[in-house]
Amino acid sequence: MNKLLIPLILAGVFALPAHADTVYWTDWTSTSATTSQVSGTLQVGATSVAVTYSGAYAFAQTSAGTNFWSPDAPYTSSLVDNAPPASDIIGLAQGGTKTILFSETVQDPLIALVSWNGNTVDFGVPIQIVSTGQGYWGNGSAILNAAGTGFFGNGEVHGVIRLPGAHTSITFTDTSENWHGFTIGVVGLANQGGGSNGVPEPASLALLGIGVAGLLGLRRRTRA
Repeated sequence: MNKLLIPLILAGVFALPAHADTVYWTDWTSTSATTSQVSGTLQVGATSVAVTYSGAYAFAQTSAGTNFWSPDAPYTSSLVDNAPPASDIIGLAQGGTKTILFSETVQDPLIALVSWNGNTVDFGVPIQIVSTGQGYWGNGSAILNAAGTGFFGNGEVHGVIRLPGAHTSITFTDTSENWHGFTIGVVGLANQGGGSNGVPEPASLALLGIGVAGLLGLRRRTRA
């Protein structure tokens, strides 16, 4: 076996580019002023996941209204294929603690942001800033805090953040401002493995190891 073949195989595997996952964004369907809740559905393939937001909110668009997700540039990236659809959004004004509950465990949930201007936010768990850019109300940058669990909005932040791991709920605190909006999306459910974003899963790495070991064994037998 050509001794250059194995390094080339390995280089090809680990040089595979990350791909953008299709995101299932929440369809917000109803509000309850008495309980300060907004309800919606994530349709992940054949599975419907109920999503409930609890906490103070200024408004919620559930069927029509201004499309604050346009332009979609801040919401798409090498990891996220599609921006939130149409007009569904929850607008926040009063700071405090907010909670999002899922009826099933979701993997690596995404939060799309509109106009988080000068806002200090903390999720209590690690987050990743996926993308930011010029949005409906302008442009800004999300500055990750020292603990990696939240961000400060420098300017009009429009973009996407990611909460790695499996989640049945998300809780965060924010600060008051005129209004800032969000919605929730996922790339899959935890029991379905979620989205890979081009990163090899442990099982894939194990299979790769078996394959390389087989190639090495073949090389030794060939040289014997």
